[in-house]
Formats: sequence, structure tokens, C-alpha cells
Amino acid sequence: MSEPYVKKLSTILLDSVTDKDPLVQEQVCSALCALGESQPEETLSACEEHLRQHEKLAHPYRTMVLRAMETIVSNHISELGKDMARAIILLASSEMTKVKDLVSDWQQAASSVLVAVGKRFVGMVMEEMLGKFQPGVLPHCFVVQTLANLSVFNVFGMVPFLTSVLSTMLPMLGMAKHDSMRVVFCCALQRFSESTLEYLANLDQAPDPTVRKDTFASDISSAYDTLFHHWLQSREAKLRLAVVEALGPMSHLLPSEKLEEQLPKLLPGVLALYKKHAETSHVSKSLGQILEAAVSVGSRTLEVQLDSLLAALHAQICVPVETSSPLVTSNQKEVLRCFTVLACCSPERLLAFLLPKLDTSNERTRVGTLQVLRHIINSAAAQMEVKKPFILSSMRLPLLDPNSKVKRAVVQVISAMAHHGYLEQPGGEAMLEYIVQQCALPPEAQHQKPSGEEEPQADSVRDISVSTLYLVSTTVDRMSDVLWPHLLQFLTPVRFTGALTPLCRSLVHLAQKRQEAAAEAPLIQYEGNVTLPSPYAIATRLLTVSSSPYLGGGRGAASLCLLNVLHRDIHPSLGQRWATTIALLLEHLDEHTAKTLSQKEWEEKLLVFLRDSLAVVSDNTWICQLSLEMCKQLPCYNGMPQEKNFLYKCVGTTLGAASSKDVVRKLLQELLETARYQEEAEREGLACCFGICAISHLDDTLAQLEDFVRSDVFRKSIGIFNIFKDRSDNDVDKVKGTLILCYGHVAAQAPRELVLARAESDILRNMFQCFSTKVLGIKVETKDPGLQLCLVQSVCMVCQAICSSAQAGSFHFTRKAELVAQMMDFIKAEPPDSLRTPIRKKAMLACTHLVSLEPELEEQVQSDLIHSCLHSVMAVPPEPEGEGGPQEFLYLDTMHALEDLLRSILRRNMTPQGLQLMVEHLSPWIKSPRGYERVRALGLSACLLQFFLEHLHVSALVPFHNLGLLVGLFSPRCADLWPATRQEAVSCVYSLLYLQLGYEGFSRDYRDDVAERLLTLKDGLVHPDPAILFHACHSIAQIIAKRLPPDQLINLLLTLFESLGDPDKNCSRAATVMINCLLKDRGGMLLEKVPEIMSVLRSRLQETREEHVLQSAQHSVYVLASQHCVAVVTSLLGSPLPFDSHTCSLWPLAATCALHEVMSAPASGPAVTELYPQLFAGLLLRVSCTVGVQLPRNLQAKERRASSSALASRTLDPCSTAVDALRAVLLRGGSEDVVQRVELEGAWELLSTSAGHEDGVARLASAMAKFAGPRLPLVMKALLGAQSSVYEAQRVTSTAFLAELLTSNVVNDLMLLESLLDNLAARQKDPCASVRRLVLRGLANLASGSPDKVRAHGPQLLTAMISGLDDGDGPHSLVALEAMAGLAKLLGLVEPEDLRAVLLHTAIRIRPFFDSEKMEFRSVSIRLFGHLNKACHGSCEDVFLEQVVGGLVPLLLHLRDPQASVAAACRFALRMCGPNLECEELADVFQKHLQDGHGLHFGEFLNAACKHLMCYFPDLLGRLVSTSLFYFKSSWEDVRAAAPMLTGFLVLHVEPQQQSQVDLEQLTAALQLLLKDPAPKVRVKAAETLGRLVKFA
Repeated sequence: MSEPYVKKLSTILLDSVTDKDPLVQEQVCSALCALGESQPEETLSACEEHLRQHEKLAHPYRTMVLRAMETIVSNHISELGKDMARAIILLASSEMTKVKDLVSDWQQAASSVLVAVGKRFVGMVMEEMLGKFQPGVLPHCFVVQTLANLSVFNVFGMVPFLTSVLSTMLPMLGMAKHDSMRVVFCCALQRFSESTLEYLANLDQAPDPTVRKDTFASDISSAYDTLFHHWLQSREAKLRLAVVEALGPMSHLLPSEKLEEQLPKLLPGVLALYKKHAETSHVSKSLGQILEAAVSVGSRTLEVQLDSLLAALHAQICVPVETSSPLVTSNQKEVLRCFTVLACCSPERLLAFLLPKLDTSNERTRVGTLQVLRHIINSAAAQMEVKKPFILSSMRLPLLDPNSKVKRAVVQVISAMAHHGYLEQPGGEAMLEYIVQQCALPPEAQHQKPSGEEEPQADSVRDISVSTLYLVSTTVDRMSDVLWPHLLQFLTPVRFTGALTPLCRSLVHLAQKRQEAAAEAPLIQYEGNVTLPSPYAIATRLLTVSSSPYLGGGRGAASLCLLNVLHRDIHPSLGQRWATTIALLLEHLDEHTAKTLSQKEWEEKLLVFLRDSLAVVSDNTWICQLSLEMCKQLPCYNGMPQEKNFLYKCVGTTLGAASSKDVVRKLLQELLETARYQEEAEREGLACCFGICAISHLDDTLAQLEDFVRSDVFRKSIGIFNIFKDRSDNDVDKVKGTLILCYGHVAAQAPRELVLARAESDILRNMFQCFSTKVLGIKVETKDPGLQLCLVQSVCMVCQAICSSAQAGSFHFTRKAELVAQMMDFIKAEPPDSLRTPIRKKAMLACTHLVSLEPELEEQVQSDLIHSCLHSVMAVPPEPEGEGGPQEFLYLDTMHALEDLLRSILRRNMTPQGLQLMVEHLSPWIKSPRGYERVRALGLSACLLQFFLEHLHVSALVPFHNLGLLVGLFSPRCADLWPATRQEAVSCVYSLLYLQLGYEGFSRDYRDDVAERLLTLKDGLVHPDPAILFHACHSIAQIIAKRLPPDQLINLLLTLFESLGDPDKNCSRAATVMINCLLKDRGGMLLEKVPEIMSVLRSRLQETREEHVLQSAQHSVYVLASQHCVAVVTSLLGSPLPFDSHTCSLWPLAATCALHEVMSAPASGPAVTELYPQLFAGLLLRVSCTVGVQLPRNLQAKERRASSSALASRTLDPCSTAVDALRAVLLRGGSEDVVQRVELEGAWELLSTSAGHEDGVARLASAMAKFAGPRLPLVMKALLGAQSSVYEAQRVTSTAFLAELLTSNVVNDLMLLESLLDNLAARQKDPCASVRRLVLRGLANLASGSPDKVRAHGPQLLTAMISGLDDGDGPHSLVALEAMAGLAKLLGLVEPEDLRAVLLHTAIRIRPFFDSEKMEFRSVSIRLFGHLNKACHGSCEDVFLEQVVGGLVPLLLHLRDPQASVAAACRFALRMCGPNLECEELADVFQKHLQDGHGLHFGEFLNAACKHLMCYFPDLLGRLVSTSLFYFKSSWEDVRAAAPMLTGFLVLHVEPQQQSQVDLEQLTAALQLLLKDPAPKVRVKAAETLGRLVKFA
């Protein structure tokens, strides 16, 4: 059967090769190749026969078949018999020459078949080809091309034929009149020559070692004459290129004398082609071959042609290389190869030509010349050895070229020079310096494109220079003595700063290498090396640049590593200490990035490192020398403020360690005289330097500052005329500001015990002397903001220093009031609407420290200070959203400063009166109409209250008399429109309650359960839902009521009454909620205050028209009256409350509205409670009957008119009215939690809609079960009557409610479970499908509500579900769908015996739903099948195993279901099926590939699954294949494509002997039919599977 079946498969595939889709065509060819892999001869025979029998088949399709044949032949040439080879040769020859016209793809495919066959049967192919290659007759062009390609692919087989081929072909050259034919002959001559040269190069392996070059000389010579003298002159560019490509290898076969004779003509002829062709790589390649041939024969003619050769080649190398053009790049490689040939034979002439080209300013010329120079330095090293000095001297001008492309080329040349010993020559130092200069290039400079020309990629020059320097340092051994210590001289010059990282890394490597060679010897030998930097200079430089450690690619770590390596040369004592300290610094850098590193912390670590190093050295001379070097290097960092600032700190640290006072004074004076006062960073750095120095030399530092103020340098610029100068000329102010800063830093850094004595007499006196100037005896203060900021900052530092002193408590600060007044002036002068400078922040910080000093501020001054600071900060508008940046951080810092100031003031008066004073100042901001001001005020209040609480010390039990006022102020803000304000308000109330507990005598660590509840409420206040907010406010009021002392209640209520008029309606409503809650909980003790309360309430009713305020006030009166009826009535006499009512026309609607009105009155509470079950059930059923009901048209018009007036408070829509009445029953009946939960879940709206009614009823039932359990027995009893109602809607609603109750265990707790189950089961035969469906849902809900009861009712539940599966409503029965969902819930909870009884029936019954048109049915049924398998794990009976096997194919194929939920269900079901199949490997595949949420490579998974299926269950092949055939007709194309894919993988992995299980005829016919499927993806898979069926051949 084998042969005919393979032929049949091949025929089917070959018939499909004409498919219109390219992917299908490709797959058909792949399938043919697959057949050929198994049965090559039969497949090739079928292809050959198909092409012979279908003469009219279009050539594109013939081409595809021929390509498939070529693949099969190439892969199985050794298995090919002679007869088949002959048949293929004849076919391919016929196909190739069938038409004379050129049909490239078709004829090329046929030629490729011949070449493939010729790899083994070269004689037979040649016999056929030579038959079509007759003397005197011009052959088909592809015959010649086939001969040419065959000579390349089978050199040893073809070369012996070449003499006869050439002898036949040479006369044909003259006959070829068309350029296309001539091109073919040229290509053939090129290939013949190349194969001949390869044959001659491998004579030791050749079959005929007697073959000689002379054998071909005559023929090649004749061919050369035709090609060069005739065809090369053609106007056809393609022919000229073909000629020149052939001339290259042909030149090696020409007789020596002929080549020598032709060179004077040949070389100019080839060179001339450069001008005629844009793509010249073939010309260059051929030229290189000709030059090699000429050199090999020792040609003397080459010398004569050298100048023209060099000029032409140089022009080619100077063509700009486009990265996207491989042809240009290829040409340059070939041109460089030509230069190598010329360098080896004429090095002097080559250099004489090249080196002058380096002096030109033309970019392309210079870059091209440098490329050639680098190439010949590498490729002709021996010839260039004696030319090194000349080459080095010629680099002088290129080193000066600023062009990036030239720079890159120069760096590459220098790299080559380093490897070949050039840099050891005189002039090599300049090359090294150049490399370092390029390493120092800033990355941003690379983006500039001078002269408008395109530059290399950004930072390419720098990158290549960095890598070159490191590679030369680490890999070229001969460079070690050249680079060390020469590279050290590049460390200190500022222009090499950008190169420090690679420079340091190279130096570290070189130094370590030298240490290994001579461990004890100094690394730096200064004898004769006057240009090398001193140890002081190296240490200063490396330490300074380390302050910005991540710049320049990580120069901090590199500098520290070099410093560590050079420790012996810096100072002999430092080695051991630096080994530890530098390692810690490097570790710190490794733990951070540029974003995470704290600059301040890092600089402090470096200064500690310096201080520690100076202590270890302990040599005053060395320290003074280092400080001199640091001062000397300061001007080097004028453009680097960060580094210069740090170097100033280093100077101060070093001077602090010096013991020579003269040196300290002298250098401090120099610093003051030479500082660049215009630079802010430098002013700050100089001040830091003086501060650090003052730690050890306070007197000298202060003296030097005072000397400078008196000196001519300072005095000469501050005369009277300076006051009237242009405002922009503020040099003097900058100097003054710097001096003031110096005094501030001196005070901050100097020893505290010394500062107190000098603070007022020296430091502050001199600071204010610098700040103000006397003109004609009048003190004039500057308005310069910079100078003001310096003064404020320095005053702050002085005050902080005084406060931190141990003697601060006894210090009497005489200038305190003056300083506070000065700071307040600064604060008031700042613009109130913006925050641009830190002046007010610094001023407040200064005041914070001043407040804590003696003497105490006057009360009015303190009040003014608080008022000014609050007004200066609180009113500043916030930055627009997303534009915070530095301003936002400045504001936060300023707010923190304000907090510190207020805390400092409060600390002086830690009493309720002091706290009240603070709150009074904050109160206008707390009530501000602007939200951001309220947030800030509440935040400050919370901060102050927390501070007060933390520092509360109660020595005697005293009352917290203003608690009520404070709580009344903060508590309504718990409902503020801004979430942050709400949370801060809760924090305030929380702190106030604990303050009260503290005044009552409780310890600070006491935790009150009632007060702690506030914290749980705080998080919920983020929610914007008003219902949640007001519920939280009610809870807060309850907490306050429990902890508020009785005497504070009236103050709290009166304060809350004021909040009723709050412009923020949320806060106003919150006040109403809290008032009513307080009155309800604590109103009983307010009898004496009733007249006062009623008076306030009456005034509120008269002042407001807000509906919620009116209602609340009325309700407050009612609550108060219920406790103090006589007193309230007495107050109300003569003042009737406002009253409104509504009238309705329809009785049921009127009755519902009437019920609502009655239940809205608080007095109805007892009646509602008594009738709660009947009211609830009646109104719920009323809702069910009015869903979708509309008012009559006349009433709709009235309703619309009423809704536009202010009189209507609610709609008259029948269903909405019923829902509102039901909500009123719950509220008045004490079920507020039910109402809230239903509101949260949106169920009130659902109840009113047809689509959502069932869901709404279920959510209501769930809330009742959770929050109103005790009410359920009577409610359930009332609803059970509706189960037999004649109205279907009522039966549906009551069943939905009762079914949902079973999701809660409360029905079990209330002993309602049995009766509820019985009542639901009784409705299984209800005529309404919705009722039957809800019954099943309720029974299944038992699994979640009372899972422990499922087992007892298992048979009953399973019977109900099975009955539901058989519900007769149709193939898409929603009852059946509910039954399947219910079964999925119950399966894991019933008794195994009960389940086993229905298992098979269930599996059989749900199987048809796997392929349902409805997505829900497919998804639920498949997921249930998974649950059935899960329930059977470990106890799967054979009868059920049959169902598992039967379900495999649909489950595997529906993984490609268009609906994601179905595919997910299949994943679950297959994972559950795995263990029941008792094949661990298959189960593992299911688990690995089918996890939820993971991507699925379907082909890979299916392949793995089928592999294990056929390995362990080969007997299932027939069943699986026949099942998959059903899905060949699926309506979903993805499933239809997956079905043949599954079949193919099964066949791929099964043993051939299982073939008998499969009806091959049926399968083949089905696949053949799929090849005509409208979906290309299906046809692709069908073709793929047909290819795999060869296994059964």
C-alpha cells in the first residue's frame, strides 16, 4: 500500500499547490518535503509525474513544485537511484529549456534541481547539459548557468569536464549578440575560473592530481581577449560588471607573459569602471585579484601603474560610508585589500602618496587616508617597521582637526599604533595626550553638528577613545612603560576632567601591575619628571572630584581606587588606614545611585575621611603644604560650583588640622581677598570653610574676619556713593552677604562653650554692621533680598547654636526682641500670594529658636508673630497640578518651619489657655472658603494637638474647660469636601479626647477602646460617598457623646449650631447629624438648657432656607421634646413649625406614598417595628409588581410639572415610590445597616429595573441575612405565602429572596433551613422557568451558606440538579444552565456514594453542551466536567474514564474557542482530567501549560500532549481521530483549524503499526475537503497534516 498511498497524498497536495494564499502554498510545499523526508523516491516520482501530466500548469506553481523537489533531492541525494535521477534530470532539463524567453524563477528552480542532482550524478547531468550545449548553436542561457553553478558545487567532479566545455563555449562567445547572454557567459567564465583555482589549491584531494594551470591557459587567454577587448566596452552596465567580475579570477589563469603584456591596458580599463558605476565593490574585488595575480608573477609593469592605482583606490576609500549600505562597506573592504597588496610590494611609494594627504583639510580625504593608514599598520606591519617616525610625524595636522569623524579615525589609527610599537617612538606622547583629550569630551558636545554635516552617533568619539585607552593599558604589555607614569600628568589639568574615570582606571591597572613586579618600590619616581603632579596635587584633585561621584561614568569610585593604590606616594603612614576607609566609601557608592545618594551625607563622609587622614599623618608641615595646594587649585574649579564648594570645605578641614596660626591666618586672608563673591556656591563654600576652620581656630577666624572688614580691600568699595549706584551693581552686597554667612557658619560650627561669650559682642554685632550702612550718621538697611537671606540664615544659625548650648537656659539674650522684630519685618515684606525665596522659612526658624530663649516675648509681640507667620504662609496658593517641583518642596519646608515655630510658642504656655490661643489664631483659616487653606489649618491644628498631648504633664486633676468649644470647631470638618481635611479633623478630635483623658488622670500610654474607634473611621473618610461620610460622622458623634464631660456638652452643641450655617454644605450637614446624635444620646441632661437651645434653633430656622437645615432643626426639636416635652412645648408656643405635604391620585400609589409619609414621622417607629415583617414583605412584593410600570399619561404630565417646581421632594414613579417606602420601613424599623449595605452595592437602583430586579432582590436578601437576622423568621413566613401567588412576578421575587438567604448560615442558626429547603423544593415544578431556575440556585447556595449541611441533603440536592439538566425548555434552557452551575458548587461537598450514582448520567447529559452555540452553556458545562473529574480524583471508575477520554478532543480543541471564558474553562477541565488518566507525564503537561493567567503556545502544548497520549494510550488513536473529524465542520474557524492540527500531532507521535485504527480513506478525504475551506489558516493546517500521514504509507 505504501507507494500508492504516498502517491495519493502527493497528488492531493500537488493539486492544492494552486491555492491563492501564499501561506497555504508554502505549507503545501512543506508537506511535500515532509513526504519526501520519509519516501523521497515516491514523492519525487509523484512530483515528476504531476508536472509531466499538467503541461498547462502555470509556471509560478511549477516553480514551487521544483523547489520542493530540490529540497528533497538535496536532503536525500545519497538515497536517489539512477533511474529516478535520470527522470528528474530529464524533467528539470525540459522545464528549464521549455521556453526560450527568460522566466527567471521557474528556470532557476529547474537549474537548482539539476545542480542538486549533479552533486552525486555529475556525469548524467553533464551528459544532458552537453546535449544542449552543442558547437555552433547558442545554448539556452540557463544551460550555461547550470554548468557554471555545478562547477562551484561539485568542483572535483566538474573541473575535468572544463576543457571540453571551454573549447565548445569559446566559439559561442562571438555568436552571443544579446547582452543578457553575454552576462551569462561572463558568470560562467568567472565560476569556471574560481572552481579551477580551488581545484588547483587542493590538488592533494583532487581525483586527478595531474591537472595543471597551463591546461586552461590557452582557453582562458582567448576568452580574456573577447571579454576585455570587446565586451568591456559595452554600454550595458550589467555586462561590464559581469566582465570585470570574471576578469579577476581569470587573471590568475592567464599565462604570465600574457598577464604582464595586458596589465598596462587591463588596469586602466578596470579603473575606468569606477567612473561608470555607482556600486563598485565588484570592481574593487576584481582589481584586488588582478593585483594579487600581478604580484605573484613579479610584474614590473605594476610600478608604472602605481600612481593611477593609488589615486583611484584613494578616491574609493574616501567615499562616505553609510551604515545602511552594505555595498559601500563591502567596497571599502575590497579597496583596503588592494592597499594591503600594494603596501607589501611598494611601501615607500604608498606612504609617499598617503602621508601628504593627511595635511589636507578635506574631511573625507583625511578620514579615508587615516582608514588606509590604520589598515596598513595592521596588515603590513613588517613593511611599515622602518617607516614609524615618518608616519608619526605625519599625524601632526590630523591631531588638530575638530571634526568628529576625523577624530574617530585618528583614535583608531593610534590604537593600531599602540599595538605595533609606534607610541614608544619620539612623538608618541602627543598621541597619548590626544586619546586622553577625546576621553574628556563632554557627551553633550557630541550632539552638535558643525557645518551642517551629519556627525557620528552621539558620544561615539568619546566611547571609542575610552575603550582604546583601557584596552591599550590592560592588553598591550609593551605600553606599560610608555603609559606609566606619563598618564599621571593628565590628572590635574582641568581640561582633562571629563577623562578622569577612564584615566584613573587605566592608572590603577598600571599601578597594580607595577606593584606586583616590585612591591616595596615607590610607584612614582619624580627624578627628572618635572611635569608630574605632586602628591599633594594628586590627593587634592582626586578627593575633590570624588565629591560628585557618579559624574563622568563613575569618577568617584575610580578616583578613590587610584588614591588607595597611590597611598604610599601620598604619605607612607596612610596605607593601612586607607585600605579600610576607602573600601567603606566604595561600598557606600555601590549601594546607591545618582538619584538615591544624599550629596550632603556623601560630602560629610569624604570630610571625615580627610579629617581622619590628617590625624593619621599628624605632620604640620605636610598638612600646611596640602592646604596650600588646595588653595592653589581653587581657581581651577571656577566652572564647577559643586566641586569648588566641596574644596572650600576641604580647605577649612585641613586648616583646622594645622597647628601653625600664621599659615591659617594668611590663607584665610587670601581666601577672602580672592573669592569670587558673585558666585552663590562660592559664597556658601567660603562660609563653610570659615565655619569648619573655627572648630579649631575660633579666635583666629573671627579676628581675620574683623581684619578684613576693616581692611582697604573691603572699605574702598562701600563709600557714600555706593548707596546711589545702579541697583544691578550689587558687588558690595555680595561681599557683605558672604561675611554675614561666614559669621553664621562660625557660630554654627565653633565649640558651644565658646560661642555664648562671643555671640552678641562679636558675631551678631559684626553681622548687623555688615547688614546696614551709616550714611551721614544715619543707619540705612539694604533691601537686597540676597543679603536679607544671608542675614536671616546666619541669625538662624547663631540662635540654633545658642539654643544647643548646655548653658542656654541661663543665657539672657538682650537682643532677642530686636531680632524677632527684624525677622517679622522680613516675613511681612514677603509677597503674600507667592513663595519664591526661603526668607520666610529661615526667619521663622530663627524665631523658633529665639522664642525658647530668655527673656520671654511680650504677649502682643507673640500674638503679632503668630498672626504674621500664619498670614504669610497659609494664604499662598498651591502650585498648579503637576507643576510642583522645587516650589512645592520649598512650601513644605516653610510649613514645617511654621509648625516648629507654633510648637515652640505653645511650649512656653502648655495650658488649655495656651492651646485655646493657638486655635483662635487658626480658627479663621479652619473655616476658610478655600479648601487648601482649610487643609493646612487642620494639619497645623492636628500637629499642635499631638504635640500638646505628647508633652502633657498634669500635676493635679484640673478641668479641660474648653474641650467642648474645640471639639465643636473640628468635628464638622470630618465631612469637609477635601478628603485630607476630613482625616486631619478626625486626628484633632482623637487628640482632644485623649487630652481630656489625660486631664482626668489617665496615664499617657493608656489606650481607650472608644477613642481608638476613631482611627478605624479615619481611613473610611477618604470615600467620597456622602452616605458613608455622614454615617461616619454619626459614629464620631457617638464616640464624642460617650467621652465628653457633662459640663462641656452645651458648649459643644452651641458651637455645632454655629456650624449649621457653614458655607460648606457637607460640614453643615455633618453638624446636623452630630447635633441630633448628641441630643439623642445625651439630651436627657439638658433640661436647664432647653430654652437656650430652642432659642438658637428658632434663630437658625429664621435665618436659613436650606432644606436639610430646616429638617434637621425640626428633628432636633422632636428629639429634645421626646426627652423634655413640657420645656420644649413651652418654648414652642406661638411658633408653629413649617409644614408641607403631597397628594396622590391613584390608590395603590397613594397608599404607598401614605405609608412612606407615615413612616417618615419618628413617632411611627413602634408601629413599624411591630408590623415590620408584613410591611417588608408587602412592599417588596409591591416592588415586584411595579417593575416596568409607568404612570398614566395625564399623571406623567403632572409629574413633569411638579418635578420642575421646588415643592416636589420626590418622584411619583410607581416602582421608585415602592422602593422608597421599602427603604423607609427598613430605616424606621432599625435596619439602617441593611439600607447602607444595599446603597453601597447599588441594589436600590437594580430593584427598579427589569434586567436587574432579581440581582437587586438577592443583594437585599444578603444584607438582611447579615444585619437583620432576628427579623428573618417572620419575614420569611410572610413571603412564603407569595410562593403560590397567581402573579408570576411575585413568585419570582419571593423565590429570589428566599434562594439568596441560603447563601448565609443565619438560616441554619435560626433553624429555618429545613423549612426553607422544603418550600423551595416544592416549587421545582412551577410553570415559570424563572422560578424553577431560582429554586435550583437557592438549593445550590447551600454549598456556600451551610456547607456542612450539604452532605445530609445530598441525594435531594443532586436529584433536583439532575432534574434541572433534563428540563424540557429546549437546547438552550436557562434552567439547565443553572443546574450545571449548581452542580459545580455541590460536587465537592456531597457523599462520594451519592455522587457516584449520578456521575455517569451527569457526564453524558452535559456532553452535548460542550459544542453549544451559546457561550455560557459551553463555558459552564465544560467547567462542570472539570469539577466532575476533580470529585473523582483517586476513585475514577472505568465507566467514567470512558467519558473522560470522550471529552478530551472537545476540550483540547475548545482551547481555541473564540470566547476567552470557554478557553479558560477548558484549561481548568483538562487540569482536572489529568490525574484521572493515570499518566503522570500527561498530567504534568496539562499543569505546566494550562495555568490560568499564563499565555498558551497552542502548537507547543498540543504537540507535547499528543506525544504522551500516543506513548501511553496508542489504542485511543482511532477514537481520537474519528472524534476530531467531527470538528472539521465546526462553525468556528479556529476550532476547525485546530482539529486537523490535533490529528497531525497524533499521527506524528504514534507508531506506524497503529495505522489499522484509522480509516485513512475517510481521513484523507476529509483533509482533502479542508484544503478547500474558505479560511486560509484551516487550509494551512490541513496541508500540514497531510504531510504527516506519510507515516502510515
